[in-house]
Amino acid sequence: MTPSNHKTNEDISIKDCRGCHDGVYRERFDPLKNPECSDCHTPPLQGINVASEIKKREGVDRRKGKEPNVSKLKDAVEMVYVPEGEFIMGSERMPDESPAHVAYMKKAFYIDKYEVTNERYEKFVKETGHRKPINWITGTYPEGKGKHPVVFVNWVDAFDYCKWAGKRLPTEAEWEKAARGEDGRSFPWGDALDPKKANMPISKIGDTTPIGSFEAGKSPYGAYDMAGNVYEWVEDWYYLYPNSRAKGRDFQKYAGKKNKILKGGSWYDCLAYECGLSAFTSNRAFFDPSIRNNSFGFRCVKSTDR
Repeated sequence: MTPSNHKTNEDISIKDCRGCHDGVYRERFDPLKNPECSDCHTPPLQGINVASEIKKREGVDRRKGKEPNVSKLKDAVEMVYVPEGEFIMGSERMPDESPAHVAYMKKAFYIDKYEVTNERYEKFVKETGHRKPINWITGTYPEGKGKHPVVFVNWVDAFDYCKWAGKRLPTEAEWEKAARGEDGRSFPWGDALDPKKANMPISKIGDTTPIGSFEAGKSPYGAYDMAGNVYEWVEDWYYLYPNSRAKGRDFQKYAGKKNKILKGGSWYDCLAYECGLSAFTSNRAFFDPSIRNNSFGFRCVKSTDR
């Protein structure tokens, strides 16, 4: 298997996206200077030291687990099987996605077929007393959104839910293989950007959609909404790949134990990705792990001996 240079849809190019993708485009998105950035870059939670909370959770036991027995899981939902083996990770599209390279998944795993919903998250909140998302202003999720992915959850919220459920957050590599398969496709369904196959900004839906709404947009392994709907937290800190083209100081200052990675794009994106480019399977969004907003969610994985 050899990586190839995958091209974007011919109707959308990086140069068309308001100049957002020239150099370190994230520099221009500062909530203090640009109020529109507050949609994504919300203030940290008051009275909660997220760095300390994450430190407590580092070193989580990721030893080889058992094949999931849904009767023993707290959220007995469908999961899809992703085999071990090679796949193409990264791309040449953006500097911090480079280089496109062959990665090897040593162990098979299961990943949730759908993003974690409000209904599932409420069960977790009731059983553990965990804080509610800030949009649950009546004490529960918004009316009619039980089957929608939960939002306004930060990395610690996602980690704690997966642990409670008897699972864990996926690594970036696990998430990317589950989304794109072994052929290095740009989107879960193939290489052409198609707003009818996912809930992206260019789909003009304007909100989250119920999980599994896009049958034609599922991944090669059968996972839904791995492009659009909500960004999904993964386990990893944001680091550059070896031999990355993103070697400058401006990129390096974001790397390290500062920002956690999110994958998959969402229904809403700020100026950086309004054109839909965040839906690429290789896209590497990164944010302070304390951030909670209306387009961040997650799904869980479970190891297997198979």
